[in-house]
Amino acid sequence: MHWLFLLLALAAMAVALKTASVALMVVCLLVSLALFVAWIMGWYAARIGSSSRDESQMIDPMELRRLREIAEARKAGLQPPVEPPAQS
Repeated sequence: MHWLFLLLALAAMAVALKTASVALMVVCLLVSLALFVAWIMGWYAARIGSSSRDESQMIDPMELRRLREIAEARKAGLQPPVEPPAQS
């Protein structure tokens, strides 16, 4: 959807460059600027949205505590506690 804003901004810029009316040129340039800003915001939102973490992959506090206990046991030279991995 945000690519549509870019195409419309370019079309408004083309109209502004081809027109002989100063008022129409100013309006088209302002519309082009607004559409270009809308395109940048949409592109940024899509890029951030695609790189955000999947919440289902985040570690819950109980799993984090279990992993810390295993790491401390390995550091102390002991066997890690035998627990099945948590199912999410």
